[in-house]
Amino acid sequence: MDALPKNKKIILFDGVCNLCDGTVKFIIEHDKKDVFRFASLQSDFGKKMVAERGLDPEAIDSVILIEPGVVYYRKSTAALEISRHLSGGYSLLKNFLGLPEGFRDMVYDLIAKNRYKWFGKKENCMIPTPELKAKFLD
Repeated sequence: MDALPKNKKIILFDGVCNLCDGTVKFIIEHDKKDVFRFASLQSDFGKKMVAERGLDPEAIDSVILIEPGVVYYRKSTAALEISRHLSGGYSLLKNFLGLPEGFRDMVYDLIAKNRYKWFGKKENCMIPTPELKAKFLD
């Protein structure tokens, strides 16, 4: 397995979730400064990253943002930290970090719990196009 990319933030996502897939595509489109790299939670790399942080891979139902070093964020905090780096005014979403985390995560959990029912599920993880392959970690 390759070393972690230097000075990149890693987003771990549910690779079979249609909502998550669409969100990754949205982030790539608005990541004008090339801040992020991606891996599915189902990939060997994703499983390794989850285990290294002492998280139960079977209990993960949220996005995880890994900052260079040991810092990581989950659920609504991860989503809002990701928004800080997006173009097009989406960085303003970071202001929602001022809301209580319990409230934010309650909304996040409602969406996460229903994501397959509302948005569908795939049989396999997304296969990136050749031009996007460099943004994904195995």
